[in-house]
Amino acid sequence: MPPAAASRELRLDRVDFLDPRVQRLVEEVQAHYAVIYGGPDDSPVDADEFAPPRGCFLLGSVDGEPVAMGGWRMRPELTDVVGGRSAEVKRMYVADGARRQGHARRVLGALEQTAREAGAELLVLETGTMQPEAIALYEASGYAPTVAFGHYADSELSRYFAKRL
Repeated sequence: MPPAAASRELRLDRVDFLDPRVQRLVEEVQAHYAVIYGGPDDSPVDADEFAPPRGCFLLGSVDGEPVAMGGWRMRPELTDVVGGRSAEVKRMYVADGARRQGHARRVLGALEQTAREAGAELLVLETGTMQPEAIALYEASGYAPTVAFGHYADSELSRYFAKRL
C-alpha cells in the first residue's frame, strides 16, 4: 500500500467524553441536529457513564485530525425490557469531510467489541428518521428494530434498534 494511503487510516483511541477533541465533534453533531431536527439532542448524557467499566468512548482520527466518535454506556434498566444485559450506543458521528470512507462502520465495530468484552449481551440505540444513512448503517450491521426507550420514546421521529452481541 502506498504511504499516502496508509496515513489516511482511521486510528481509534479510548478517550474521556470530556476530551476537548470529543467536545468539538459533539458541538458539530449538535449543530447538525439543529439543522435537521430544529434543535440539539437534549437527551441526558453524563460523562461518567462512558468511563470504564460502565462505558467506553472512542475517538477516531485520521492524520491526527479528529473525524469520528462514538460511545456506549451500560443501561441496566433495559435488561428486562430488551432481554439481556444492555449497553446503549450514544454520540455516533463522523465529520462531513470524512464520510463515506467506512469510519462509522469501524467505530461501530469497535463499540460492539468493547461492549461485548465488558459483558454486554445487546447493544441498543436510538436514531432519527432524518438520519437515513445512520439507519442504513445499523440495519446493514445487523441491528433490528426494538422497543422504544429513554428520552425520545414518545417521539414519532425516533427509531430504536438492537443487536445481540
